Amino acid sequence: MEDRNIIELYWARDERAIAESQNKYGGLCTHIALRFLGVREDAEECLNDALQAAWNAIPPERPEKLGAWLSRVTRNLAVSRYRRDHAARRGTETDVMLSELEDCIPSGESVEGAAEAAELSRTIDAWLRTLDKTDRVAFLRRYYAGESLTEVAEVAGQTPAAMAKRMFRLRAGLRTFLEKEGVAL
Repeated sequence: MEDRNIIELYWARDERAIAESQNKYGGLCTHIALRFLGVREDAEECLNDALQAAWNAIPPERPEKLGAWLSRVTRNLAVSRYRRDHAARRGTETDVMLSELEDCIPSGESVEGAAEAAELSRTIDAWLRTLDKTDRVAFLRRYYAGESLTEVAEVAGQTPAAMAKRMFRLRAGLRTFLEKEGVAL
């Protein structure tokens, strides 16, 4: 079923919207949550929470790309759950990955944070469009999908050490781009 048809089901408050969303994007969303949480049951619970969030947010929202919208919601829920569950423990691969971007992306936890986060998202999208496909895919696999450096390096045909240097350069490039765009870090 096409995204626009699924969204129309949400707008009509037809519960088939949830089933269709799960059929079309359940695998993707579960995979994303599993990368952060590591436990299938937790990932499936995250997917259910994302589908519930979709039910509650649509309407009034009308996402252009339902898959991207659901994967973003799922990722945010998974990261929040991971941080909650691992608050006392630090130093895991996921902690390292999440902390790597803290130096170049400001926190959006103020009242103005929501508007600033939307603008930041647009700015990061613009920066991503400046990258070649290989760098863009590597960056998104690492920081959006939560893959380990080893996994990203393997897909790119590089060593983990070379990929770590590449990610460092990409983060530095992002920081420079954000500063040029006037984003307060």
